[in-house]
Amino acid sequence: MAQTAQRPAASPVRAGRTADSGPASSSFFFNGHAPRRRALVGAVAALFGFALTVVWSAQFVDRTIGDNIADSLLGHAAKGTPIAGVLAGLAFALATGVAGTFTACNVAVFSALAPLAGAPAASRRGRMAAALRPLSRLALGAVVVSAVYGAVVSLAGTGMPQFDDSQGVGFSGRLVQAMVVYGLIGLLMTYLGLAALGVVRDPLARLSRRFPGAPMLVMGGLIGAFLIGRPFPLFRQLFRDAAESHNPLYGAVAFGLQSIGNITVMSVLFLLVAGLFGERLHRWTARRPSRASALTAAGFLAAGVFLVLYWDVRLLAVRELIWYPMAPWAK
Repeated sequence: MAQTAQRPAASPVRAGRTADSGPASSSFFFNGHAPRRRALVGAVAALFGFALTVVWSAQFVDRTIGDNIADSLLGHAAKGTPIAGVLAGLAFALATGVAGTFTACNVAVFSALAPLAGAPAASRRGRMAAALRPLSRLALGAVVVSAVYGAVVSLAGTGMPQFDDSQGVGFSGRLVQAMVVYGLIGLLMTYLGLAALGVVRDPLARLSRRFPGAPMLVMGGLIGAFLIGRPFPLFRQLFRDAAESHNPLYGAVAFGLQSIGNITVMSVLFLLVAGLFGERLHRWTARRPSRASALTAAGFLAAGVFLVLYWDVRLLAVRELIWYPMAPWAK
């Protein structure tokens, strides 16, 4: 994905201005070719992220989609049904992970993989095999972070903020934790989007030059970190079961499986894109390398803006502390 530097750039801004005529310093997310209309790319992506917060219905996504998928996979009503034993808990973890697949968060993280789906290869099987390498690193990062958090939950018990349902001044401990976690992840994704445009320096540039697979591990870690902020009932049910078990091994495996489930559908879609359209995608980005940067930047910026506005601004409007535009079905 990275391009060989032909001349050093004095600054990220200059690198972006000269990228199409001659690549400047490159990194994992920024290939040295900034889009000529990067302000337009950033504005459209941010506007899309904002629009998504206006129409997003947590009730529809969590109940209509998430609950139905989990119920179908488990064969019974997932929400409210006691988790009877370790095997049932592991099955519940995997099913609820799959049920939580289609979020803006996952789409953003996988946008970093999109240019890699177009890696040149002689055959469809070769393209899919090449796509498995970054995908395996992504999965490893997600499992490590989520497994560590699962072990911590099992050791700490139900005294963690994520189990606090008291309202106080309008926010329970779990909502405060969600606001902090998703707000920070959103800011990081926004920064990575700007780095993909060449506006700021890629924070993982030095690390990726030394360890090329490290950025995908970091992206996987972000997916694993989603569990730290997730406040919804279907997921809290697993958290409470792990906390009450006081078994760190069970907590680690259950949370790791949930992250695996969380990326399963997107992984299959990514492999299909790599196999079926990888050659076309490679030709499309090869004709104008700045397209890869634009694609990556748009995904990160849209999701970063969505996370910050949804969890740290719109939530204030839900508590009637400020006004925020929301579609009637989203309230």
